[in-house]
Amino acid sequence: MSGSEGRGRRRLGAAWRRRRPLRTRLALAVTAAVALVALGVCAAAFLVVRSALYRQLDLTLVQSAGLAAQREPGAAPGTLAGECRFLAAPACAQVVPADPARDPRTPWLLPVAPAAREVAEGRRNPYVTNITLAGHPARMLTTDYAKGRAIQVALRADTVEDGIDKAARLLLLTAAAGVLLAAVLGYWVSRTGLAPVTRLTATAERIAATRDPRHRIELPPGPAGREDEITRLAGSFNTMLGELEQSVTAQRRLVADASHELRTPLTALRTNAELLARAERLTPEQRERASAALGRQLREVTGLVSDLIELARDEEPQPLVEQVRLDSLVEHGVEAARAHWPGVPVRVRLPDRGVVVAGVPARLNRLLGNLLDNAAKFSPAGLPVEVELAVLPAGPELTVRDHGPGISAEDLPYVFDRFYRADAARALPGSGLGLAMARQIARAHGAELVAEAAPGGGALFRLTF
Repeated sequence: MSGSEGRGRRRLGAAWRRRRPLRTRLALAVTAAVALVALGVCAAAFLVVRSALYRQLDLTLVQSAGLAAQREPGAAPGTLAGECRFLAAPACAQVVPADPARDPRTPWLLPVAPAAREVAEGRRNPYVTNITLAGHPARMLTTDYAKGRAIQVALRADTVEDGIDKAARLLLLTAAAGVLLAAVLGYWVSRTGLAPVTRLTATAERIAATRDPRHRIELPPGPAGREDEITRLAGSFNTMLGELEQSVTAQRRLVADASHELRTPLTALRTNAELLARAERLTPEQRERASAALGRQLREVTGLVSDLIELARDEEPQPLVEQVRLDSLVEHGVEAARAHWPGVPVRVRLPDRGVVVAGVPARLNRLLGNLLDNAAKFSPAGLPVEVELAVLPAGPELTVRDHGPGISAEDLPYVFDRFYRADAARALPGSGLGLAMARQIARAHGAELVAEAAPGGGALFRLTF
């Protein structure tokens, strides 16, 4: 066979394996394995039974040879007993000389081979052979008898041959039953062992067809922590589907909320743009107000789009992560807040020693700026915003507190949701993305940001690294 023919056959074999379902291949593999074991056991049992039957017959031949040597210790070459014509008759025996010249004139009852002369001469060990005697199977022992002579003893082996045939038929039936049982076991193993894989495949195909990640794989009942590998794979697939469902839901909600939030400023932008297109009909004061409104709305839309882009990024780029002096960053953020909100006093309390965390300085500054803007927006005139950075045993902790109306118990679970704005905040500027972005930045830095009601009124935001 040429190399190209061998490669072609290998390719055909690989293609056959790819076309066959995994269940069929597993069933065939299990069937072949169990069938080989069954055939091997039956073959070994046949050899053991055959050897045991022949060993029993050989022991009888040895005993018969010993008895014949005791009865006729000095017999001349020739036949000693010749009753092998009948199944129940005693063994037939003859004495064979080493020298063919001393053979008797009568024909030999048993076949005499050169090996028998060698046993008579003492140059060969005794041996056993299978012969045919008067048309019947027989077993013959050739052993030493006296100096220069050997004795040959034979017995009919019909019962032994019949026993071997019966054993062969029974073992063949057993092997056939074993192969059939192997096929049943192979089918059962492939069906039960691959049932979770089948469900997983069906779920994946259903999701691919419907694009609906809400489907789940049904897991078999059982104690936790004792699942097999297939069940753990199905559980991991269900977890992945849950994450995918949350991601798809969040994406759809983000798109819906963004389209809703963008619709109003875009409509206002178009109205002001159309109004400025007819500037010759407007008074200077009207043109100035329209231009100011257009600029303000452009800044709002730009900020909103920028916030959406920031929220679409789930983690911080690793090359930008560095060791950040958190106390210095807080000082810089407080100064910026004082400049942006001159009517709101901001008080800050920092530890005596520097606080260093790993992060992206610009993103951490954005997080602090969002918290300060939110606190200043809700603070009444003259009441301060309190900022405190402390070093706790668990890690650095930053708190931002205002003295405004606080957060109601109904709104507290939703303050970090995108585009969520409480009823009291709908008249205030903002898009409802600042706190959502702050929590995302915190989680990207391995920190946790929570909101709670401050003692004595107001809202308290706690950032724990």
